[in-house]
Formats: sequence, structure tokens, C-alpha cells
Amino acid sequence: MQDGKKIKYNLIIGIASQVLTIVLGVVLPRLVLTNYGSEINGLINSITQIYTYIGLLEAGIGTATVQALYKTIGKNDRQATNAVLAATNRYYHKTGILYVLAILVFSVVYPFVVETAIPTVTITFIIVFNGAGSVISFFFQRKYLLLLQAEGKNYIESALTMLINVFKNVAKIVLMACGMDVITVQAIGLVVSIVQMVIITVYIRRNYKWIDLKVKPDNAAIAQSKNVMVHQLSTLIFNNTDSIILSVFCGLKVVSVYSLYNMLFGMIGTALSVVVNSIVFTMGQAFHTDKQKFMRLYDAFELCYMTLVFALYSVANFFIVPFIRCYTAGVTDIEYVDKYLPLLMVVTYLLSCGRSAPGQAINIAGHFQKTQVRSIFESAINIIISLIAVRYLGIYGVLIGTIIALLYRSNDMIIYAHRNVLHTTVGTTYKRWIVNMAVFVGMLLANQYINVDLSSYTAILLWCVPYTMGTLVLFFGVAFLTNPRSVQSIRELLQAFIGKKLGHQKTNRM
Repeated sequence: MQDGKKIKYNLIIGIASQVLTIVLGVVLPRLVLTNYGSEINGLINSITQIYTYIGLLEAGIGTATVQALYKTIGKNDRQATNAVLAATNRYYHKTGILYVLAILVFSVVYPFVVETAIPTVTITFIIVFNGAGSVISFFFQRKYLLLLQAEGKNYIESALTMLINVFKNVAKIVLMACGMDVITVQAIGLVVSIVQMVIITVYIRRNYKWIDLKVKPDNAAIAQSKNVMVHQLSTLIFNNTDSIILSVFCGLKVVSVYSLYNMLFGMIGTALSVVVNSIVFTMGQAFHTDKQKFMRLYDAFELCYMTLVFALYSVANFFIVPFIRCYTAGVTDIEYVDKYLPLLMVVTYLLSCGRSAPGQAINIAGHFQKTQVRSIFESAINIIISLIAVRYLGIYGVLIGTIIALLYRSNDMIIYAHRNVLHTTVGTTYKRWIVNMAVFVGMLLANQYINVDLSSYTAILLWCVPYTMGTLVLFFGVAFLTNPRSVQSIRELLQAFIGKKLGHQKTNRM
């Protein structure tokens, strides 16, 4: 299949999957809040965040494997691909055993650490059911999903995820409507993981009969997994440390407030990741086969993606408070509407999502070991400032700690990527940041003069569509006017999207 078709399928199916996931994901927390209360909602979110740390047992093997597969797939070398997959498979089997032990320890210790009136047995079962799916993934399917990702076939996983999410979330909604307890509702996730494992296994056996995991493993190809782990730890800190610190210093109800805002803004980040995952395989393969093509793709990707990030979070910032007010109507155990929290959240996502282009360049080049000290420093900044600030500023303090750390690391990533991977100057990238930030601030000021009724879901939806379209036109119009030399690169990316040849060579495909 041509790269352009893969990009189309990845985007179309990926976006459809995310839209459906967002709709169901908005409904479920509301039902949890109204059926079980803010404390249960905060507990579930805290457990979810802690599991992302336990996921470090994966030790970066996923990213290291994908980067290794970019090279073998780009060169159409099936033997080398099998060797990489064999090494990954062995690692995941070891990880699965450790993960089981981690779940057992977590389920025994955590109920005695967190201060709550929720019964210990309830906490234990929620922990076990939330972690069992990852065990199944490590043992049976994770390696295959990495292969599909490296080949640019994310649309297969997206389509499956869409179907699975529909089944899982509808089942949870029905169970809650029937008055079932939270343990039974959480158990649905384990059932769904088993179904997903069977489907992936059948698909791989039918379409990849050449895969042989018994060949001699190429451990050297994934040797940088430990260095990747350092970078993943930094990412996890930004995404999850806030919830853990808040659960210790501020209580689970405050975690519920934070997690609700984070969930809604995070949905945009997840949707944006569909764009990244739809295109990055082409950049990854081109890096090893055609550097000129890679540079054109990178230029187009950086401009369009950064602009899209600023535009969508500008929209989210305008509608978030009216939506939260509607969403939490009737929930009285804690106040969810906050004046300053949305803007702090938006800044964190602008910094973390906006730096995606240089981050992808560093990953594709495999400079994990060379940049791990920077990631460690970033993590230290975030933890230290958050722990200090949370005592004085509460929920605002942890976000300020995250923003300060992101400011350091985002600038560091931009400078490093241009000097050591792209071998270009940083001026163009910083100009794009400044232009987008100027438009963003301009919209913040203009929003103060917009007086519309957003007191219902219907009103929010009706105003959101034209507001979003106008925002996209404004941001991209300014972006194209201030980056005329990048228009050609964007044209080439669009040519790839409609299935035409990009660059001077066709990438070898398996």
C-alpha cells in the first residue's frame, strides 16, 4: 500500500475512532460522578495514573522497537524485522511477569496509603481489573501492534480500538444504569482486553505468515530501550505526577477536579496524536533512505502541526468553562468551575504538544542516550517545584511546576534537534512559536468582548462549529502568510495524502 493511502486511512479511521472515544469518554465520567461520587472518580483516575508509572517496566522497549523497525521496513528486510520482533517478544515476556508482581504489590499497599472511606476490597479489585489488560498486552499483542505502527498501519489498531471502545463503554453505561457496583463495571475492561487479544492474534497470523519469533533475536537493535525509558519517565511525570501529588496533599476530590479538566484537554491531545501517528512512519522511514524528503516532511509537519495545536487549544480554552458548568450540574460535593485552571492547563498542553516536531526528530534519529540527562533535569524541576508550590497554591502549584519544567525542556529540545539532527538554525521554529502565541493572546483578548449564551450543550455545540472554523482559518492564514517558503513542502505532503509520489524516491514497503 502506498504511503499516501496509509496516511489517509490513518487519519480518517483514527479521527473517527477518537471522536467516538471522546463522546463516550465524556459520558462515562459524568455517570461515575453522579452514580458513585467524586471520591470514586478521583480514585479511578489516581489508579490509572499510577499504572502509567508501573508501565515503565516496559523500559522504553516500544519506542526503541519502532525506531529499529523503521530501518528494517524501509529497507524491506524481513529477516532483520523478525530478529527485532524476536528480541522484543522476549523482553515483553519478562516484563509481563514483573508487571503481575507489581499489580499484586500495588493492590495490597495502596489501600493503606490513600486516605479514603472507600472499602479496601473495592480499591483492590479496581486495581487488579485496571492492570490485567496490560499483562495480556505484554504477553500476546504488544509486539504486533508495534509492527503495524512502524509500517504505518495505525488504522488497523484504530478501527479495532473504536469497535472495542464502543462495546466496553456501552457495556459500562448499561451496567451503571442498572445500578451495578463499581467493581463489576471495572471488570468489563478485562473482558474487552481478552477479546482484543484474540482479534489481533488472528489478524497477524492471517496477514503476516512470514513472521518468525524463533529466529536469533537482535538485542542490539533495541539496546537503547533503557535510554528511551528515561525520556518516557519525563513524559509520564508531566502527564501524571500532578494527580499523585494532589492525591497526597489535597485529597481525592481535588484530584477529581484536576482529572476532569485534564481529561477534556487531554482528549484534544489524544486526537492530535492521531495526526502524528498517521504521518511519523513516513518521516521515520525517509530519515534512513532519503534525507531531503525527510527535511521537506519535517518542515511541513512542524508548521501545520504547531498551528493546529494552537488553534484547537484556543477553541478549547473558550468553551471549557461553560462545558464544565453544564457537565457538573447537580454535583455538589466540590466546586468544579474554576477561573484560572483552564488557562494553566492550556499552557501546559501548548508547550507539551507544540514541541512534538523536534521531539519526533530526536526520536527518529535515535538520540535517546545523548538527551537523557536533559530529561532527568526536566523531571527534577517539575517534581521539586510542584512539591513546594502545592503547599501554598494547591492545584495551581502543581501546574506551575509543570509549566516551568516544560519551558526549559521545550526550548532545549528545539535547540538540540536543530543543531544535532536537522543541522539548521532555530530561527524559523521560534518565529512560528512567537506568531502562534501572538494570535493566541489576541484571541484571549478578543474573547472578552464575545457575549453569547453558552448555558446548554446545544448552545455550546452550535457556537463551537463556526468558532472552530473561524479559528482554524485565522491561525492557518497567518501561518501561511508568515511562512511562504514552506508552502511547497505542504503541497508535497498533500500530494502524498492523495496518493501521488512524494520526493524523488518511493519508500520500499513490505
